[in-house]
Amino acid sequence: MRLAVMQGRLLPPSDGCFQCFPREHWREEFPLAAEASLDAIEWIYDSPGESENPMGTDDGLAEMRRLSEKSNISVVSVCADYFMECPLAKAGATESEERIDKLLWLLDRCKVAGVRRVVIPFVDNSRIDNDADEARVVEVLRRVLGYAERANTELHLETSLDSQRFASLLDKLPHPYLKVNYDAGNSASLGYDVLEEIAAYGDRIGSVHIKDRVRGGGTVPLGTGNANIPVLLSQLLRIGYKGDFVMQI
Repeated sequence: MRLAVMQGRLLPPSDGCFQCFPREHWREEFPLAAEASLDAIEWIYDSPGESENPMGTDDGLAEMRRLSEKSNISVVSVCADYFMECPLAKAGATESEERIDKLLWLLDRCKVAGVRRVVIPFVDNSRIDNDADEARVVEVLRRVLGYAERANTELHLETSLDSQRFASLLDKLPHPYLKVNYDAGNSASLGYDVLEEIAAYGDRIGSVHIKDRVRGGGTVPLGTGNANIPVLLSQLLRIGYKGDFVMQI
């Protein structure tokens, strides 16, 4: 069980954006994470920063590895925000193939980097709105899960679905490399009940984002919103959760 930080959260916002790859200062976050007694960083791969993201080249991955070893801070996962701007759930045939190819490429890069988890967001612009969206997501995941297993990299889904709809989607994909990324802030914003969520799919939770939001609103300092972190932690411990906690505050 490791305590990680979402990339960029220990740095000043990049161009006013908290949730983006910090193009100019990403190297600085390794010693800052060590100073904060953290264990790891969840890397961001997004569309605006992809040309400068070291995930894209072997030299970049080598530099990441050197900084990781020097600071004793692991890169344990990638948050694939690329698929916020280029949603897997909402694409025509040509776009869909291009986006699937991008996901397969990212899994290859994770294999080279030794990253064992890719978080795919299905929230906000990329949310699953209807049965057609869900069917498209299930089709995409069925196509890529075998590839993910060969790359030894799990896919963790972060969605805005309620507990029963999310459980239903997961039942269609009973693959050991497909898991849930539970985001405490997003669930609080949507008014979901922690106990119901854990009961519905707790055994599939593989990673947790810790942040706080007000119901129907945005992110706020931890402890000032509607996220019931104490109940979440107690329930995760009750079911024997042993995955990572990623601070997204």
